[in-house]
Amino acid sequence: MTDVQLGMPDLPAPDYPAEVRTRLEEDAREVIARYPDSRSALLPLLHLVQSEEGHVTRTGMRFCAEMLGLTTAEVTAVATFYTMYRRKPSGDYQVGVCTNTLCAVMGGDAIFEELQSHLGVGNGETTEDGKVTLEHIECNAACDYAPVVMVNWEFFDNQTVESAKALVDELRAGRTVEPTRGAPLCTYKETARILAGFPDARPGAVEAGGSAGPASLVGLRLAKGEVAPGRVVSPRSAGAPQDEAPPTHPSSHDAPQRTSASDPHHPAGPVAEEGE
Repeated sequence: MTDVQLGMPDLPAPDYPAEVRTRLEEDAREVIARYPDSRSALLPLLHLVQSEEGHVTRTGMRFCAEMLGLTTAEVTAVATFYTMYRRKPSGDYQVGVCTNTLCAVMGGDAIFEELQSHLGVGNGETTEDGKVTLEHIECNAACDYAPVVMVNWEFFDNQTVESAKALVDELRAGRTVEPTRGAPLCTYKETARILAGFPDARPGAVEAGGSAGPASLVGLRLAKGEVAPGRVVSPRSAGAPQDEAPPTHPSSHDAPQRTSASDPHHPAGPVAEEGE
């Protein structure tokens, strides 16, 4: 009789090889010591095990559970909640294209669509050479540089379809690529270890991290009085010739139409339930 497979993984998960386990335990104890409550170390520990295999495996979740005295169910609940933890093998470079509102209308949607075709992968998929994993991101928190692409969480601002294609080609060719701002690129595994809280030992990497770009700091400079405030101009009158008055009703917002809510002859009110 053939065994019935229900699609459930074999339990328990396999352990790390002894030498890997010993090394990770040493790192894990260093992380746990930073927190008064050991379970608070779960997020950085998930980054730690992700730095080992490039994604969070069942073995990694078992390791976190054992180090923190949690159940594997508790660890799995966290690992599956946050999108920063990968659940399957990924590329050396996570290329995230922002497709949220501003980046989308500035070209993010076109960039993401073209990169899927150019790389021959879908969302969350990895190229055959294992170099690039492509995904769309809801927001990179860099709207003033839209459209934005991130590689292993480093910024590549003001992208175009062509510049994004050139970027992934350089990554796949193994050439050095410099982010628009921030630290130099490293592999996804190296990035995960940094996110686990371990120092970036690369010469000059920390100093290169810098701060927000000039476009992000305009408001702060204005608040400090470093730049004279600009004259506030109505967007509807700014483009009108000096000898020509701006249109009186350029939009329905300036000339609201009568609706059931504004027409006194057809007042709006609560709709009664049937039978009332």
